[in-house]
Amino acid sequence: MPRLKKIPSVPLQRSTAPMAKVATIHDWMTQQAQQDLLRFITCGSVDDGKSTLIGRLLYDCNAIFEDQYEAIKKSSRTTGEERVNLALLTDGLRAEREQGITIDVAYRYFATPKRKFIIADTPGHEQYTRNMATGASTAQLAIVLIDARHGALVQSRRHTFIASMLGIPHLVVAVNKMDLVANSQARFDEIVADFQPFCAQLGYASAQFIPLSALMGDNVVSRSDAMPWYHGPSLLEHLETVDVTADENLAALRFPVQYVIRPHLDYRGFAGQITSGVVRRGDEVVALPSGTRSRVARIDTHDGELEVAAAPRSVTLLLEDEIDLSRGDMLVHPQQLPWVRRELDASLVWMESQPLDPSRPYLLKHTTRTVRARVA
Repeated sequence: MPRLKKIPSVPLQRSTAPMAKVATIHDWMTQQAQQDLLRFITCGSVDDGKSTLIGRLLYDCNAIFEDQYEAIKKSSRTTGEERVNLALLTDGLRAEREQGITIDVAYRYFATPKRKFIIADTPGHEQYTRNMATGASTAQLAIVLIDARHGALVQSRRHTFIASMLGIPHLVVAVNKMDLVANSQARFDEIVADFQPFCAQLGYASAQFIPLSALMGDNVVSRSDAMPWYHGPSLLEHLETVDVTADENLAALRFPVQYVIRPHLDYRGFAGQITSGVVRRGDEVVALPSGTRSRVARIDTHDGELEVAAAPRSVTLLLEDEIDLSRGDMLVHPQQLPWVRRELDASLVWMESQPLDPSRPYLLKHTTRTVRARVA
């Protein structure tokens, strides 16, 4: 495996958090399993510095290897750049490197002693907005980048609006490239005053605004002396401490069946991810849409049987009765039945270049079930 090394050729602010002492590999694996996970995206307008911010986060958290760094260093020299372009850590497509923009969603993984992270770097170009919605579909937090020189643009607001429609509960507004406006507090306050009412309108009354420079590393991992007037957390400090435990819906059981496991005649399990709620062995459940009832006989996982499982865990449920249940059906508790409707109101993010046509049928997908639908 390639070795990590300290590379002094770009501005650097290493995390000063103490590393936990681990006695054995088993202790380390147990420690990793106990850490919670935060999924977040970077979004905003084109050229606001999303890929550079992720590259800086990965670099300053010691999450890249020597061969990765050498590869982007070589690519930076090829394009005549004076500084190592950390954005190349996520811009992997040839077209992305040639044009200097993000086209597809790039996922990156890293961890600190406090939390594990999955990052989705999404494109800012209007043409690829549908890719941003794809990356945002599983995120718990959105980082909207705003160029301090230009302020909030149309795409900044569009991405924030999509994040709110997809139910992302936490929002960070990163005012980037502060070094290009002389780290001006007045400019930062001006952007906050302009964008905060829009965020509150979408339900983000407590959005976190952070002034930073992804290129220089200011306020990304550690708080910077370049902006002494800012007294809030750095970006990483906020990501490590934001509370996501309250976001899990443990009220009503919703278990969409993704796959039926039948290795032999004596085993018929229904595999899937618990999207909300809690299920226990012995619970009475209703299969929808048929309405057939049964009880949970076993809860199987890769690590063995469980007495109880909660969202968002992936499990295999075995029922006491041989009922007709297949991919696309859903198991729920009889006391908390979901609505079953043939008509519904919805707000749509329409990404197709052809306008919506009420005269033609469309396919509507809910969890693993697809039905034909018309727009009234």
